[in-house]
Amino acid sequence: MDMDFDPWDPSFVADPYPAYAALRARGRAIPYEPTGQWLIPHHADVSALLRDRRLGRTYLHRFSHEEFGRTPPPAEHEPFHTLNDHGMLDLEDPAHARVRRLVSKAFTPRTVERLAPTVGRMAQDLVAGFVADGGGDLLTAVAEPLPVAVIAELLGVPEADRGLLRPWSADICGMFELHPSEETARRAVRASVEFSAYLRELIAERRKDPGEDLVSALIAAHDEEGRLSEQEMISTCVLLLNAGHEATVNTTANGWWTLFRHPAELAALRADRGLLSTAVDELLRFDTPLQMFERWVLDEIEVGGTVIPRGAEVALLFGSANRDPARFARPDDLDLARTDNPHLSFGAGIHYCLGAPLAKVELTASFGALLADTTPPLRLVREPQWQEGYVIRGLRELLIEF
Repeated sequence: MDMDFDPWDPSFVADPYPAYAALRARGRAIPYEPTGQWLIPHHADVSALLRDRRLGRTYLHRFSHEEFGRTPPPAEHEPFHTLNDHGMLDLEDPAHARVRRLVSKAFTPRTVERLAPTVGRMAQDLVAGFVADGGGDLLTAVAEPLPVAVIAELLGVPEADRGLLRPWSADICGMFELHPSEETARRAVRASVEFSAYLRELIAERRKDPGEDLVSALIAAHDEEGRLSEQEMISTCVLLLNAGHEATVNTTANGWWTLFRHPAELAALRADRGLLSTAVDELLRFDTPLQMFERWVLDEIEVGGTVIPRGAEVALLFGSANRDPARFARPDDLDLARTDNPHLSFGAGIHYCLGAPLAKVELTASFGALLADTTPPLRLVREPQWQEGYVIRGLRELLIEF
């Protein structure tokens, strides 16, 4: 079928929103032959399917690969799949509820509130260093180090080791793109092996010398209560490190690129930083870092009169849902004061992002520090280029001067 939706085309990745509008006009469930998926572009449908228990992030809790009509992954990819399949994001109940209950204690509103001053100081220090250097790449100088430091602090990863985390994470996340290449798979497998080995060592150290960190708490759940397997512990740590910074990094850089293209809104935010709370949600809506979330159809469903059979895969288009005029007034306008904003950038249902409150604290701190009266106005050096990935969508760099 001829359509503008082409996740491998750099011009589509740079601006997928006109294609999304065409998809929404075409229907509610659109078969897409290149990936064998059903594209779901409307907000109401994406929101409903995220909560529908007839769909799952995995099918292996109910079916074998063969029973589900799927080919098992190649044996050489096993380290990646073992790591990925035991993480909270790819578990379904009852395993999902058991692991999420243990981890959620680290992300209670009280815990996040207690972290806020520390996150604020970290952001201010990073921005002060960035200003002192006269600018540079906002992505590597501010956007990346802040969330990596926060989640590493939560988990108890020593400061000296934190430089390892982002490259491992990037290589693993490459497998979430559509039709990843064999080279991408090779890098993901290597990163999975190295990351897992690193965490096994860290767990062994924390077992001998427990701290107040989340790894120590997970060890207690494993050792004393038997509620968590060693693999679940490792997979959970990797998921928290990956999910705990990928979205925040890209929202920071994508968000500034959005603001540079909307100077009136940027000026309004600089004049009134009380807008930061609604601004962060609006930047998440306007250009979400996670464009697509995939689910398997475990039992036949119907979307807009179209029957989607068991064994199919749906591609929930967050970027399209967040610009759906049926749900958002003037969806293609950036409105930093928007209050009616049920964007889906953090998902919904049982897989709603556990770290969403922490991500908002980090984003508010980062944007706040960069917009502070003591920070000179940021100037864009040149228009940025997008990375190749579509599912997790972000910039290669964002060069800034003062």
